[in-house]
Amino acid sequence: MGSNDTLGMIMMITFEAAIYNEIVRRLVSEHQRHDLYEDVWADLNFIEVEARDEDQAIAKLKRRYPENRGFKITQLYQVG
Repeated sequence: MGSNDTLGMIMMITFEAAIYNEIVRRLVSEHQRHDLYEDVWADLNFIEVEARDEDQAIAKLKRRYPENRGFKITQLYQVG
């Protein structure tokens, strides 16, 4: 193997996102509860994700925390 062995490797970066759920936030403010998500989602939660770049990180987060279910990504930071 030559000096190009590392060309096939994909460097992953750790990102941290601040995410909350706007539906849960509204329900909590009305003293109600969401059927699926805990009240903790009314506040910012900090989630780490490994990705090649910021676009991939956002795509992964949106699959796991979909906008159509009320999740909002407010910030995304590279941490590693």
